[in-house]
Amino acid sequence: MKLPSPMNMPNAGARRVACALLLLVFAAVPLVQAQQVAVRAETLYPMDGGGDAISDGVVLIEGGQIEAVGPASQVDVPSGYRVMETQVATPGLVDARATVGMTSLANRSGQNDELDLTEAIQPGLRAFDAYNTRGRLVEFVQSLGVTTVNTGHAPGALVSGQTMVAKTEGSLDEAIVDSVAMVAMTLGPQVSGNYDTPGTRSKGMALMRETLLNAERYREQRQNDNEEDDPPRKLRMDVLSEVLAGEVPALITAQRASEIQSAMRLAERFGFDLVLSGAAESYLLADEIAEAGVPVVLHPTMTRTGGETENAAFTTAQTLMEAGVRVAIQSGYEAYVPKTHVVLYEAAVAAGQGGLSRRQALRAVTIDAARILGVADRVGSLEEGKDAALALFDGDPLEYTTHTCGVLIGGEVVSEDCK
Repeated sequence: MKLPSPMNMPNAGARRVACALLLLVFAAVPLVQAQQVAVRAETLYPMDGGGDAISDGVVLIEGGQIEAVGPASQVDVPSGYRVMETQVATPGLVDARATVGMTSLANRSGQNDELDLTEAIQPGLRAFDAYNTRGRLVEFVQSLGVTTVNTGHAPGALVSGQTMVAKTEGSLDEAIVDSVAMVAMTLGPQVSGNYDTPGTRSKGMALMRETLLNAERYREQRQNDNEEDDPPRKLRMDVLSEVLAGEVPALITAQRASEIQSAMRLAERFGFDLVLSGAAESYLLADEIAEAGVPVVLHPTMTRTGGETENAAFTTAQTLMEAGVRVAIQSGYEAYVPKTHVVLYEAAVAAGQGGLSRRQALRAVTIDAARILGVADRVGSLEEGKDAALALFDGDPLEYTTHTCGVLIGGEVVSEDCK
């Protein structure tokens, strides 16, 4: 399309129209910088299960996806690509349990939507209805290399609501990877501290069984051939029916060994997919958890120990992994300012004090976290065809003195400042 020069138009109104058309044309042309990028790292961690780190590695990015990965001797950088050089590159970090985007940076009234205190069982609450893509906590964790989060309603209710998997960049539609990832539940005295009922562990389990029995009955009735006999649609029952059908996992926060066992009994009885969250005393049941094939999104390694988490240990991740349990390390919900942990720091402590190898610690916040969330086909490792999400560092990512010096999401460079 050929447009006349705005300066040759006969009047100001016509010039404004022409300028607007030119802006639309230029806006439709993609920026080469955002589309074609080559990351060259002295040490590259693909985390793809295919081996160790790559020395002098290259990642080619085009159209928001990874085009090629390998040693510089095997991957040529085409002309016109923006080249970013760094000491260390990893996949963008994956936080498997968070409340960022629903929790404010500080304790400000009206800005914390992570837990509704009006009722203890609310599976119909959707994370994306309250998620703030421009939240300062989202920006904070993104600047430190976190590119994907499983975020939503916090622990503290028998059923607090749904979680979602989202990127830490873009509008809501652009950010969502999985709009309904899991249904968040909690067992233990933490619930009693927030609600008048259940009051005790036994009452909590009784209410959970009753709720799931009602959902089971509702699901069976909805599956009848005679639509006239179908019960009226109920939002909470629809969601729990998806859990019972194995379409959405139950993410159950259970800290004590007794509560972990209760969660596993519920999963066995009702046949749903269980992901344990928190699991402070899971090291006592490592073999049972492994035999049941239940993954664990472990509490932050540096969690405040007290109450239900008084027996938390630095070595829990190592104990679970040695037993064959798939483990991710979470940031979780922090009740105090600054309201969140950072999974990279938690993984570093699990390696430095908890006995994990460097590779195991990185897996717990990249590919293993992505697999637990069911999004490993898109994120968690650097492989051809996956989303181009990377974190760039000026040293070993698990060392205290290292800075995050670049973050890419969808092939876009969203951060270049060392932090």
